[in-house]
Amino acid sequence: MSARVGQTLPADAYLTVAEVAVRLQISRWKVYELIRSRELASFLVGRCRRIPASAVDDMVARLLDEAA
Repeated sequence: MSARVGQTLPADAYLTVAEVAVRLQISRWKVYELIRSRELASFLVGRCRRIPASAVDDMVARLLDEAA
């Protein structure tokens, strides 16, 4: 996902660990575990960890496919 000059991204394009935990109804610890195991993509902006909303959607889709 890339933004062009003058184009704005949706406010929820990048989520905090706490927002992902609430969205998935899991603990923050579990979110960090998913990040460490590379099941959930994330990046750092300074000391702030951000998770693309699309990465959360991709992980959920992958888990649903595995469960089917």
